[in-house]
Amino acid sequence: MARLQGQKLKILYLLKILKEETDEAHPLTLAEIIKRLSDYGISSERKSLYNDLESLRLFGYEIISIKSKTTSYYLSERRFSLPELKLLVDLVQSSKFITHKKSMELIEKLEKLASVHEAKQLRRQVFVAGRVKNMNESIYYNTDAIHQAIAENKQISFRYFSYTVSKKRAYRRDGARYQISPLALSFGEENYYLIGYDGEAGQVKHYRVDRMVGIQVEETPRESEDELPNLDLAAYAGKIFSMFSGEEREVTLWFANRLVSVVIDRFGKDAPIRPVDDGYFTVTMPVFVSPQFFGWLAGFGGEAGLIGPKEVVEAYQRHMQAVLDANPTHI
Repeated sequence: MARLQGQKLKILYLLKILKEETDEAHPLTLAEIIKRLSDYGISSERKSLYNDLESLRLFGYEIISIKSKTTSYYLSERRFSLPELKLLVDLVQSSKFITHKKSMELIEKLEKLASVHEAKQLRRQVFVAGRVKNMNESIYYNTDAIHQAIAENKQISFRYFSYTVSKKRAYRRDGARYQISPLALSFGEENYYLIGYDGEAGQVKHYRVDRMVGIQVEETPRESEDELPNLDLAAYAGKIFSMFSGEEREVTLWFANRLVSVVIDRFGKDAPIRPVDDGYFTVTMPVFVSPQFFGWLAGFGGEAGLIGPKEVVEAYQRHMQAVLDANPTHI
């Protein structure tokens, strides 16, 4: 009976061997496949293996045979190519919002999509330990709950925190729960953000997903579309600097020509760039005016600045003066 059961499982173990141990650079001969099956306690003959390989081909697996002194076989087509897997590994390991523990778990799963030989190339790319990684493991459950709420057209509630100097959590609103109509998730500044509509405040806000705790999908429907602002989510995310809000204003900026790629990266190819004399150009865009926006602009030194409106220029000047004046005497 055990031998009969093994024969029923033979084609599954054959597929497992082809997936895990073969690629273009590492084909297996029939003799090697027979040996691998024997290690699983399954006996096999060449003739039956020919039939099994053909059955797998007919089912849709691209199994390539290489003829030389002996014929060898490997599984060619995989769901992800090796370059695609390397790209995914790079994204996982470079994503700050994914914790170190989860990064290693995800990379281990990605390795299983390649042969054991190709997986070694993926492992050589893993340099997760030295990066600053998120400390909130619940981010994965948070994003899942948010997607669920959006799909079911429901509001969510959660507690929101920031860190103190002693690295302890300090909950906003004295720990009271926020209730928000989720609109979308946005990735920016190496973090995940929820963009949602706060019905009580009557405005769109955004929240760091890793700072949200105890997310619950509520039975309350999301705010109806006619109650929401006419919001372009992509444009909204593009107006925010370091995901800090402020008053939305249309500002005119000037930049040295060599910074045009930076401006396109920030505002997109549709940004209204207007060349002027002496190697400079201007661009007029809506932004949320905040200290983070001023800091971004100041980072370009004498190659960028504000033209208007006047009150925003004056606020920028006050901000820069405050930076110059800041020098706590007790340090």
